[in-house]
Amino acid sequence: MASRDEIVAFLDEHLDASGYPDALPVGLQVTGAAEVTKVATGVSASLELFERAAAEGAQMLIVHHGLFWRSEPRRIGERERARLSSLFDHDLSLVAYHLALDAHPEVGNNAVICRAMGLVDPVGFGQHGERTIGFLATADPPLSLADLLERVRAEIAPEPVVFDAGPERIRRVAVVSGAAAQDLLPAADAGADCFLTGEPSEPAMAQAREAGIHFVAAGHYATEVFGVRAVGDLLAGRFGVEHVFVDVPNPV
Repeated sequence: MASRDEIVAFLDEHLDASGYPDALPVGLQVTGAAEVTKVATGVSASLELFERAAAEGAQMLIVHHGLFWRSEPRRIGERERARLSSLFDHDLSLVAYHLALDAHPEVGNNAVICRAMGLVDPVGFGQHGERTIGFLATADPPLSLADLLERVRAEIAPEPVVFDAGPERIRRVAVVSGAAAQDLLPAADAGADCFLTGEPSEPAMAQAREAGIHFVAAGHYATEVFGVRAVGDLLAGRFGVEHVFVDVPNPV
C-alpha cells in the first residue's frame, strides 16, 4: 500500500511535469482514495476505461490523455457528469501526464519506442516550446525499410501507414509519438532517413516525397501505450503496488 499523494508527488518530480506547457492540467486531476494498493494505466480518459479500471480493483488510474482539455466545453454536461460520477463512485483517482510522458528519457513513449525498435544514441528532437518531446536516434547497423517495418509491426501496430520515399538504408530515425506529422520536414532537415509517428496528415505524402524521407504512422493510440505502461511498472517496483494496463484499443 502507498499514499496517493506520495505517488503523485514522485511522478510530478520524476517526469518534470511542470516543465512542459500543456493543453490540460497535468498530475492529479480527480481525487480518489488516499491509499493505493493497485494502479491501473490506460491511454485515454473515457467512461469505459474508468469502469474497467474500477472493475480491476484500482484506486488510481494514470492516463496519457486526461480530462479538462482547453478545447473542451467549459461546462459539465451529461457526458462529463457520467465520467466524473464513475470516478467519484469508485473512489478512483485520475492522474494524467501528456507531453512530459512523451518526452521522458526513461519511461516516455518515444524513449521506449526507440528501445523497442533497437535504435541507439537518442538525442532530443521535436520542438514544443522550449523543450523537445521526441528523439532522433540511430540504427546501427543501418536497416532497410522492410526491416524497420517488421519491427514496427511486431512492437507497435500491424498496419502502419507508410510513404516509402527515403533512402535504401535507414541510419537515422526521428520518433515522435501521437499526432506529430508537423515534425516530418524538421525530421528531414535534421538528417533523418525515416520519421516515425502516430497519425498521418494530408500533406505528409507529398512532403515525404519532396524531402526524400520515409514516413511511418503507426497509430496515435498504438504509439502512446508505452509511457503509461512503463510508469505503472515503475510504480510497482518503487512503491510495491500492483499494476494493470487496461487496453481500450483505438485504430486511430
